Amino acid sequence: MAETTQHILVVDPETDFLDWVKNQLTTPTTEVHCAADAKAAMALFEEISPALVIAEIHLKPFSGLELLRKIRQSDPNAMMVLMSVFGTTQQVIESMKLGAYDYIRKESLPFNLKVIVDAALNAQSELRRATEFKPQLTVEQYQDNLVGKSDAMQQVFKMIGRVAHSDAPVMITGESGSGKELVARAIHNYSRRAEKLFVAINCAAIPENLLESELFGHEKGAFTGAVSQRMGRFEQSDGGTLFLDEIGEMPMPVQSKILRVLQEGEFSRVGGNSTIKTDVRIVAATNKNLEEEVAQKTFREDLFYRLNVVRMHLPPLRQRQEDIKLLAEYFLRKIASQKHLPPMRLSEEAIRLLEAYPWPGNVRELENTMQRASVLATNEVLLPKDIPLGTEANDPPQPPVSSEPTGDSGPESFPVNALVPPASATAAAPPLTTQGFAGAIDPDSAVHALLEAAKNDNELQLLPWLEREFTIAAMKMTQGNQLQAAKLLGVTRATLRKRIERFSITRELSIQ
Repeated sequence: MAETTQHILVVDPETDFLDWVKNQLTTPTTEVHCAADAKAAMALFEEISPALVIAEIHLKPFSGLELLRKIRQSDPNAMMVLMSVFGTTQQVIESMKLGAYDYIRKESLPFNLKVIVDAALNAQSELRRATEFKPQLTVEQYQDNLVGKSDAMQQVFKMIGRVAHSDAPVMITGESGSGKELVARAIHNYSRRAEKLFVAINCAAIPENLLESELFGHEKGAFTGAVSQRMGRFEQSDGGTLFLDEIGEMPMPVQSKILRVLQEGEFSRVGGNSTIKTDVRIVAATNKNLEEEVAQKTFREDLFYRLNVVRMHLPPLRQRQEDIKLLAEYFLRKIASQKHLPPMRLSEEAIRLLEAYPWPGNVRELENTMQRASVLATNEVLLPKDIPLGTEANDPPQPPVSSEPTGDSGPESFPVNALVPPASATAAAPPLTTQGFAGAIDPDSAVHALLEAAKNDNELQLLPWLEREFTIAAMKMTQGNQLQAAKLLGVTRATLRKRIERFSITRELSIQ
């Protein structure tokens, strides 16, 4: 079967530069089209629908940013790279805001052009494959926000149905972020108390000296600052359900009063003498092992047995991998519904990435990740590069590392007239030192040997090659552990992941 020809559109006012790029990128399966101004580029884009557009930011009769805006309006999934000799911070931010795949400086092109183009074309291929996915999930299907098809979650759903009709206290256990409050709300929604209030309180979030007042209310003048009578959570939820989250953090004096409510169905406000009757169903949740807390005398044994009438356990997300895709798609549709936008979709590669991640923050972390991805994504289909996982979501962006090219650097001599950087862009880099190298390694000899190899091989792009080889070697040395590999290379995990994606380094290749 013959390979499909890919079309690339390059836009730049310099004829020499266009010739150089065309010579670099043209292959039997890649056709390069050139335009010298933005108007001609727009006409070509509409005619050939290229897989990738590479454009100078300084164009006429309108700028590269405006060209990007027009192209993205025509095709929201268009893949476009902007470039300039020296881009301003505002230009870089604006280009990414408008949906550019990347923004690069021209002086790095002799070393990075093919790498960037290959990565962009791979991303475009993922987008096209992803258009085949049309998930049928709707927000309305999950009015209780409980999503899951795994056996473990099916058992949870069955248990909700069994306990909803009764008034027995329920204890929900599970890791933080696993969805305990959602289960508590579902128990309430399917019970005879559904018409009354569901009131939730996090026992760990309220200071000990205020928790008693929060639960039972207080009379005017009961303590400093009590300027009026206040109704507590037990009164508010009378006839309904009171959800006590993180009950393992509840101080012992308050535990005693909770026990009285469970035994007698009555309580008194702080500073009050009158007894108040209440009819409240208690659903408690904890991520602690309460049996151990009882053994250590930090949780009342009698209260534990009162609360632990029905026990439900929520498995962590990493133990129900088959629910990850379903949950991620649900969250994307929920976000789209809230913002009144068309929902985003996940590519196959993005789904595999999500399913391979351990999700230490469970469902809450997955929802937050989908929210961040929906904000940062530049296309309607989420790719792996759009999904920040773990600590990399908070990693600062890494500055690009590039070398100062000369007239004969890179393959097929890069046109010098395409580069006129300002003086501020040519500050000398700090000298490389040999401190820290093992005595048996001579860095000068190693560098000389590599440069000689590049000199004898016109096809070798030395810096990208070195970057790729060091990345593969580090991944092999650490058995695929990205955190350790990033530490070896002296980069952040986010930077390492970008290199793995850019060079198409699969896990199997890196640790074989």
